[in-house]
Amino acid sequence: MQCRILAVGSVKEPYFADGIKEYLKRLRPIFPVTVQEVKDLPAPNNASAAQIAQLVAKEGQKLLEHLPAEKAGAMVVALAIKGRQLSSPELAAKIAEWSFGGSRELVFVIGGSYGLAPEVLARADFQLSFGAATYPHQLMRLILCEQIYRAVKINRGEPYHK
Repeated sequence: MQCRILAVGSVKEPYFADGIKEYLKRLRPIFPVTVQEVKDLPAPNNASAAQIAQLVAKEGQKLLEHLPAEKAGAMVVALAIKGRQLSSPELAAKIAEWSFGGSRELVFVIGGSYGLAPEVLARADFQLSFGAATYPHQLMRLILCEQIYRAVKINRGEPYHK
């Protein structure tokens, strides 16, 4: 199974980039994960709710262009605050289920600063939450990489060294 992280924006902070790079390096020999970015759109200072909704819709359209068709044998997992919270062992079990359930690709989707468009959430096969707190999307990418790595180690029955 191929695994891809589809994210709005790029990681600009070197400390986030280094952490992400480290987890992707650890994953490469056992569960390769690729990262695909779509350009984030700048929001004006003091943007109105309508402007933010328009920005989220445009970013959502870009994301949808890079998602597989619904019947393409892919599992699309949107990261969303209102999604389902899973412990690390539960996430590991879900990844194993998706891997052995016939999915050819697993795509995790991370939105921009204002979240994901309703159309992207509707396209997702599963909505995953890492809690009620809001994280910067750069940090969320690092957290996701770490959790994928932890899940793979759990599924392989290997110890995870913190």
